[in-house]
Amino acid sequence: MSEITPAEAPRRTVFFISDGTGITAETLGHALLTQFATQKLRQVPLPFVNSESAMDAALDRMAQAMREDGARPVVFSTLVDQKMQARLDNSNVMVMDLLGAFLKPLELEFGQKSTLALGRSHAIADRQHYHIRMEAVNYALQHDDGATVRHYQEADVILTGVSRSGKTPTCLYLAMQFGIKAANYPITEEDLEATGLPNALRPHQSRLFGLTIEPEQLCHIRGERRPNSRYSSFSQCQSEVEETERLFRKHRIPFLDTTSVSIEEISSKLMQTMALERQLY
Repeated sequence: MSEITPAEAPRRTVFFISDGTGITAETLGHALLTQFATQKLRQVPLPFVNSESAMDAALDRMAQAMREDGARPVVFSTLVDQKMQARLDNSNVMVMDLLGAFLKPLELEFGQKSTLALGRSHAIADRQHYHIRMEAVNYALQHDDGATVRHYQEADVILTGVSRSGKTPTCLYLAMQFGIKAANYPITEEDLEATGLPNALRPHQSRLFGLTIEPEQLCHIRGERRPNSRYSSFSQCQSEVEETERLFRKHRIPFLDTTSVSIEEISSKLMQTMALERQLY
């Protein structure tokens, strides 16, 4: 019998089931699934499964997926209710009980039982942290793309770089995940012609972090927004990237190439380089 190659393997359906938002199940599940790049996957979130009827519906969807795929589904679970989890365990699916795998060892280590509170991992348990997150998000939106340069002294970090190099999504991610106040300032042709740092950035050089990108990728991204324009031409993209990187090096601004790096990686490397402390836990 010949071995099945990854390309011939059937599609598998992966469910992320939770009695809350399902964010924890998806985050941990995705981290594991990235190790199986050639496997065809259909990923289905099942949040707020917190009643018998909701579990009935979830199990029906899993059974349907098995009929369609010809293989049992894989289920990442963060269900707290033990009766619900037992129903899942007794069904014809491959179950990854994420809470059960980690809570029991922690209970033994701490010498106490876990609370098993529904939705605790993403509840607004700490109003102060919720306020910090919202303040950081509002700050990022108000100081996006150089819309205003006032209050830069309040920024934890100021991202700068050519247009469409990933500044805006990175700022919002930093705000949402870490409570970091991040502004962003786009380097324009006028800024590059002046050779020095833009006036708005000079007083805040210690807060600056640059983002760059390969000209080919920048050309593609800009082309989707403004096709057949000077803005998206390869020569323009190449010139802006080269001059901006030269500016970064001249003023010793740390910078990162975002071409093949995820927002999560950009943010983590930025936090480490700038020695920023996360405000949310």
